Amino acid sequence: MEQEARRLGAKDISGVIFLTLADIRREMDDCQTCGLGRGRRNLVFGEGDEAARLMLIGEGPGADEDRLGRPFVGAAGQLLDRILAAVDITREEVYIANVVKCRPPGNRTPSPAEAGACLPWLFRQLETIRPAVIVLLGATAFKYLIGGTTGITVVRGKWLTTKSGIAVMPTYHPAALLRNPGWKKPVWEDFQQVRDRYNDVIDPTPKGGGLRRKLQGPAS
Repeated sequence: MEQEARRLGAKDISGVIFLTLADIRREMDDCQTCGLGRGRRNLVFGEGDEAARLMLIGEGPGADEDRLGRPFVGAAGQLLDRILAAVDITREEVYIANVVKCRPPGNRTPSPAEAGACLPWLFRQLETIRPAVIVLLGATAFKYLIGGTTGITVVRGKWLTTKSGIAVMPTYHPAALLRNPGWKKPVWEDFQQVRDRYNDVIDPTPKGGGLRRKLQGPAS
């Protein structure tokens, strides 16, 4: 990792290597590790606060994301923005990424080979950002970040903890809510938990986050 970081031009201060997201993004520009790269219009690397304490991870880019090179900007992304706003979290203070960085044809689910080729980039993003809380949006993100065969309907709403101590909340993908409006209430409940855990992270005092905890009701 240290040799790789130096090759990417990362900053070396007193023997410590600092790899930035910009370094990783430049390295990934011409990625053709899997077939998805050949059909993309734009690589959708991710965006947000590079020091975010909260990170959201989805499946992959859709048509709008591929066109603009930004994650979650289509109908599902607009719904995600409303969900975040309902729990008093701004898009600017989180970091948003996907399991794969290039759009699968027809918005299909990424294959295991495609996800496997792209996951090392996501892990490097995670190592750089070092979030305290992660929200896994949908079954694909849960499958490749956590593993196992348990369905998203079983695990959503339940906190998991990684070996490094990151709190992980699986929930439904916003695109699924557009197809199944009845799932909005469970996702609202999940994001209330996320809001409270996140508030405790950014303000760990006994009354941490009290000013931010606004119950505005489910996003519509």
